Amino acid sequence: MPGVRLVRWAVLTVFLTGLAVPVCVAGHQAGRPAPAPGRPGGFLLGPAGHRGGGHGDVAGSYAPLSVLTAPTVGLLANATTAVGVPLSTAEGARYVSQSNVLRLPSGWWAYLPSARTASAVVPRNHPAAERQIARSRAWLAAGRIPGRTPEQRAAAERALLSMRALLQPNGAMAAGWSPAWRYSWPRDSGFASAAFSHTGHDAEAFRILRYSAATQRGDGTWEARTKLDGSGPPDGRRWQLDANGWVPWAAWQWYQAAPRDTRRARLMTLYPMIRKAADHAAGSLRPDGLPPASPDYWELMTTTANIGTAAPLLAGLNASADLAREAGRPGDAARWAGAAKRLSSGIAKGFAPSGYQRTVDGRHGRDSAVAFMAPPFNAAPADLPRALDSTYGALLLPNGGLTPGNDPTAPWGGSAWTPSTSFFALAWAGTGRPAKAERVLDWVLSKRNALGELPEKVDREGRPASIAPLGWTGAIIVLSLVALDGENALPTPPSQP
Repeated sequence: MPGVRLVRWAVLTVFLTGLAVPVCVAGHQAGRPAPAPGRPGGFLLGPAGHRGGGHGDVAGSYAPLSVLTAPTVGLLANATTAVGVPLSTAEGARYVSQSNVLRLPSGWWAYLPSARTASAVVPRNHPAAERQIARSRAWLAAGRIPGRTPEQRAAAERALLSMRALLQPNGAMAAGWSPAWRYSWPRDSGFASAAFSHTGHDAEAFRILRYSAATQRGDGTWEARTKLDGSGPPDGRRWQLDANGWVPWAAWQWYQAAPRDTRRARLMTLYPMIRKAADHAAGSLRPDGLPPASPDYWELMTTTANIGTAAPLLAGLNASADLAREAGRPGDAARWAGAAKRLSSGIAKGFAPSGYQRTVDGRHGRDSAVAFMAPPFNAAPADLPRALDSTYGALLLPNGGLTPGNDPTAPWGGSAWTPSTSFFALAWAGTGRPAKAERVLDWVLSKRNALGELPEKVDREGRPASIAPLGWTGAIIVLSLVALDGENALPTPPSQP
């Protein structure tokens, strides 16, 4: 790691791969009081560009950490990368408004300097950190911040900044910034692209789609996740067919919001990806109109078709057919529209009678993916409101959030998952039930951590758990707030006649 060196007691018991965060400043731990005279301090880290006044500072020194003992709770970021903020650094700290610069309890600032991979601690109002704050604020101002209340708008700001921090220059979108999450999933990326699209951040949305095009496999499918450099999957995890729905859906959402003078030309650069994805999705449908069994967002295999794959594929085929018409490809449009109608019929016959439970055989209980049958993914069937209500009730935990599903064989435990809970805010916003959507949003937003970041989970006691921020949850919350802004604020791919 360039420019990184250890100082004083060069023994680290906690390491964080690829990251570096300040441990001490001017002879004491960042944001904490100095040790009493005669007592040892920790690692001495001097702020970049700052020379100490007799406190034993070591200018420009950083502590590299390479293995997490706890998940990240926030992010520092520059234009090219990010570093995670551990709980020990975040305690008592707050972000400077509308930025990823952290104000420590001492009054000093922690930030990630431009073109660096190690964080620095600097005096308040440090010029380089001020410039970074100004750029973040200008980026937010260039788009829209959805939300009806100050709390909602603050949550949207933080979610957008966190997604921007997780987005890499090549378009890879990290799910989170702890090691096990630091990969790009097509599903999470598609949601982020849609959220960027509908908040006026066209460049970021399109960059994600270009990355999806670059990492598509030859048969039109995607790996479950890829390394952030696009070099391929990190392991042998089974690929997931739902990506063939999520990526075209995201492209359709981008197209609806993109500047009209350039969107068609840019659509044509994405069209080969859409064609391969939609052709594979259409070709995968069985005689009953349903797709084969595949892992979905649970990342668990099922033995029969699941709603978490079927519903996204329906959204993707409808989206692809509409994009084909925009691209002047009537043959493609007709082929994919026909496949969408077959799939829609298969879902109506196979899933609707059980209330859109997890699997077509009805043996695996309720699934929060029922929300994927609602806008902005699919036009809601007439029986969907009852299915949403019954599924929500079945999955509700004592802490107020939802488990992804109630299959007793699934490894969910007693923690609520913020993506699954947030699905219902989005679904109810899209089906004209704003009061129900607002109640879900209120709960999710109340579980942000002290930095305002949205966590992946909420434990039995109602505390934020696992990593924060989770980009997927941030995107769902932003889309929900957009959907609540007014009728047709968040469009849905048209169903095929």
